[in-house]
Amino acid sequence: MPLTFQLQQKDPSSSARAGIIQTDHGAIETPIFMPVGTAGTVKAITQQDLSSDVQAQIILGNTYHLFLRPGTNILREAGGLHKFNGWERPILTDSGGYQVYSLAAKRKIREEGVTFQSHIDGSSHMFSPENVMDIQRVIGADIIMAFDECPPYPCDKKYASDSLDTTNRWLDRCFTRIRETEPLYGHHQSLFPIVQGSTYHDLRVKSAEFVASKGAEGNAIGGLSVGEPPEEMYAMTELVCGILPADKPRYLMGVGTPANILENIALGVDMFDCVMPTRNARNGQLFTWNGILNMKNKKWERDFSPLDPDGESYVDSFYSKAYVRHLFISQEILALQIATLHNLNFYLRLVRKAREKIIEGTFSSWKNETVKRISQRL
Repeated sequence: MPLTFQLQQKDPSSSARAGIIQTDHGAIETPIFMPVGTAGTVKAITQQDLSSDVQAQIILGNTYHLFLRPGTNILREAGGLHKFNGWERPILTDSGGYQVYSLAAKRKIREEGVTFQSHIDGSSHMFSPENVMDIQRVIGADIIMAFDECPPYPCDKKYASDSLDTTNRWLDRCFTRIRETEPLYGHHQSLFPIVQGSTYHDLRVKSAEFVASKGAEGNAIGGLSVGEPPEEMYAMTELVCGILPADKPRYLMGVGTPANILENIALGVDMFDCVMPTRNARNGQLFTWNGILNMKNKKWERDFSPLDPDGESYVDSFYSKAYVRHLFISQEILALQIATLHNLNFYLRLVRKAREKIIEGTFSSWKNETVKRISQRL
């Protein structure tokens, strides 16, 4: 069945909303954070912990990385990514446009598509709107992203405008290809177009209007959290959310800090992803309800209090700050596992709490208070 979105409640003092996305692999309660499983796995955590303790409802895979390893032949033989990695809930795949953006020194953009060199072995490959749709058919994600170009920040307006025109032409080709092909594994796949335009208001309006005209089952906002000030991010998000249809889910790609997420929920965004909770965890940074901890700091050496007294994961109360610091200093693998589990729990609990407050009608006041508390460094 096609993806559906049911809007359940709107916050009276902001544009925040609570809803339910329905896919063939289950329901997703919004607002939602999606852990990033770039190469088919969320680093340092099992699928069992993701579903039971973290209570993730959807995870990400990445077309670029999965195309290079393990490759489409193995994924097709496995029956798609769901069967390959054992995740039975929804999956979203990024089209690889951002990875191409990050390979600026190793790629060439043409009308046909993008040629690039693998970061693994230097081999040459080409992504086009058509073969990126084919690759995502093989991966089998429930939500697949259009192939786009993500312009750098800052960039001049002509570059941003030309890039947007290319992205729009590529979007038409993505939709054509999807209509020409069928899902491979018996479940529906929803194509989300991506709004671009850098931080230029008129380009963002042009892009959002073009994307909205496609009548897609959901829409994404890309090209933000790439170095622009938070105020610019929020301004672009607010502008675009005012144009994208209210009866479809809105996905802000690659964002961000806990404060970024709450502020963008207030602007009308429903879906988020970011590597920050997992990547920062592996570097010893923990997000808590009282602020941010650097677990390698000596100040925690004799602090035997829980990681987060207000946390809800078993790791928050079972392990002390002193013990987790010891694990990091000793370079024990368990440190990465505990920190990842903790941070993902925090992010998922954050959006669940936001959803509760939206339904209660008290989101705005709670958000303002919470942003201050969780952003301080301890």
